[in-house]
Amino acid sequence: MNELKRKIKFKEHTCGTIINMTDICVSDIFSRIGYDFLWIDFEHSYLSYEDILAHTTIAKANGTPVIVRVPQYDFTATKKVLEMGVDGIIFPMVKTPKEAKELIEFSLYPPEGTRGFGPMAAISYGLYDTNKYVKNANKDICRFVQIECGEIIDDLDELMRNECIDGYIFGPNDLSGSINDFLNVYDEKTTKLMEHTIKKLKENNKYVGIATGSNKQDVIAHWHNMGADMICSGGDYGFLTEGSVNMFNILKNNHKEGK
Repeated sequence: MNELKRKIKFKEHTCGTIINMTDICVSDIFSRIGYDFLWIDFEHSYLSYEDILAHTTIAKANGTPVIVRVPQYDFTATKKVLEMGVDGIIFPMVKTPKEAKELIEFSLYPPEGTRGFGPMAAISYGLYDTNKYVKNANKDICRFVQIECGEIIDDLDELMRNECIDGYIFGPNDLSGSINDFLNVYDEKTTKLMEHTIKKLKENNKYVGIATGSNKQDVIAHWHNMGADMICSGGDYGFLTEGSVNMFNILKNNHKEGK
């Protein structure tokens, strides 16, 4: 059992941050800090398969688990990402329990699923015992579905019956859009829906996550207080932008004061 899977099993709180940029220095730095995981975004970013492999290789060499969000309902991307030896996979924009079942099966070797065979980095290119990998892969890999569509919440009871789902990660922005409240994440309509859904998940002993681009203390506290076990917050673009703006403001202010 990989370390992230163990933490989820025992309902430990976990934290991570997001990689969108191609430079491998990002994963090298992030993976030395102490995060429980790094979230590599393959849904919205411009990353290639080569970029994901490089980030994964470096992060895992530094001892930090990697989870990858794949594009929506993409069998090929799921297969290729898993062959890299990632610790977990995130399926976004899941609309129905049936769709969730099919997506989860993409990540499971037969007879439980439909995953094709062809591990490469996952078995150190043949240096690791292939049979051992296949034997353990179905139970070792973390599988997350994202709660981003109001319709999946309507079928939450059926979704929760899927025992191969390790965690339920909310995407508040898209969820708010699906209920005609786009980007009003902290308004009553979206907040009440999330509170109700998280409460139900927790009552059924499910692991709840949240993905937010914010690195603000009050935002993180908000999601923690709502019951999130896993919080993935901030990311390379945001850190770079904020740091650059702060430095610019310091320089400009010092220049003005020096006049």
